[in-house]
Amino acid sequence: MKRFTFITLFLAALTLLASNARAAVIDDSLTCSESAHDFISGLITQNLIDPKPMKVESNSINAFWPAHGQHMTAYGFSVFAVVGFQKDDPLFKTGNGKPIAPSAYGAVVVGTQAKVQAALTAAGNNAIVHHAGPLLTAIFCQQD
Repeated sequence: MKRFTFITLFLAALTLLASNARAAVIDDSLTCSESAHDFISGLITQNLIDPKPMKVESNSINAFWPAHGQHMTAYGFSVFAVVGFQKDDPLFKTGNGKPIAPSAYGAVVVGTQAKVQAALTAAGNNAIVHHAGPLLTAIFCQQD
């Protein structure tokens, strides 16, 4: 029984390492140098996210799940979801409140705010880092 447990854990670890090796790295897209349309449409084109938002917030932020079987990382952190909105763009749905900005986008990653901020600072990125939930942090670009 111990041998079976060890083999199972070993195979699970190998699977996790293999999936991380195939992860799409989206660091360059989170440097706040493109529009929300370009960011989200690029991820849709690469089949990295589902094209329909899973949720639309009142401030019009659209949240998209990673596509089935896809894994993305941002600055070494696993991406939980990506978010975006661009005014007057049919790619995005509008919420029932005031939009957050004419164009805004980002990624929600699994990691503490302090660790994510440290990784972005080390990379020279000054995107907004915002606590999004227990062990979830948003890396956010907003263009006025």
